[in-house]
Amino acid sequence: MAAVATLSPGGASGRLGVLRALLRRRAVLAGLVVLALILALAIAGPWLSPFSPSRLSLANRLKPPSGVNLFGTDDFGRDVFTRLAVAGRLSLLVGLSVVAVSSLIGVTLGLLAGFFRRLDAPLARLIDAMMAFPDILLAIALVSALGPSVVNVVAALGIVYAPRLARIVRASTLVIRELPYVEAARALGVSTPRIMVRHVLRNLLSPILVQGTFIFASAMLAEAGLSFLGVGVSPSVPTWGTMIAQGRQYLDQAPWILFFPGLAIVLAVLSLQLVGDGLRDLLDPRLAKDI
Repeated sequence: MAAVATLSPGGASGRLGVLRALLRRRAVLAGLVVLALILALAIAGPWLSPFSPSRLSLANRLKPPSGVNLFGTDDFGRDVFTRLAVAGRLSLLVGLSVVAVSSLIGVTLGLLAGFFRRLDAPLARLIDAMMAFPDILLAIALVSALGPSVVNVVAALGIVYAPRLARIVRASTLVIRELPYVEAARALGVSTPRIMVRHVLRNLLSPILVQGTFIFASAMLAEAGLSFLGVGVSPSVPTWGTMIAQGRQYLDQAPWILFFPGLAIVLAVLSLQLVGDGLRDLLDPRLAKDI
């Protein structure tokens, strides 16, 4: 039988205990610090920089990092630091939006499949069919069909990653629906939607939160990959993927054009994975030892 992770029942004190135990893990703390730095760069970077992310200056093209241009300039003379910060905003926005869309779809499908026996078989087959396709290939197909834009990228990636959550929610719901407190709620005449939301969904917040961090990381990486391939957002919009794609032909002459956005992608994805691993180990009753 699958174990169901639940948040500590101690209310605010329980949540503070989880937070303290999480921050005691050095890997998680390092991941949170890196995420905070990336968020600060994305928010404050464009305001602190005197350069426009789209202003061309051919006289200053391919300038190496210096006190004037911290991360150098690209082949059109645009400041790499400013473009990196603006692209960070988009990557974080896409990651959060994909988590929201995939959670809405995946949690709904998983709850319905796990709670209603008649819907279990068809919805489980639908989830399996969606997961049979490689994530990036399915995302490329959906974005190609919908057209390149931020909204379409979010919609495509949200659909692609929804089955991950749906399988987790379905498996946990199959266990929770047979527990005594759910049976007691039914006997007392509590409505089915209230049971699903109040008694089932509330006990699924921990695995949903953990999986959400992994989806966040995967979405940022996938968005960069789609932009690098030219099927993501418009090429005129600065993203970490498009910056790498546009600068790859200058790898020998100006490696900083690729290095800094590549480093940003690696740090963002790695830090999210570290936070997700820490949350999983802490909230999984089979692994948690600090609470």
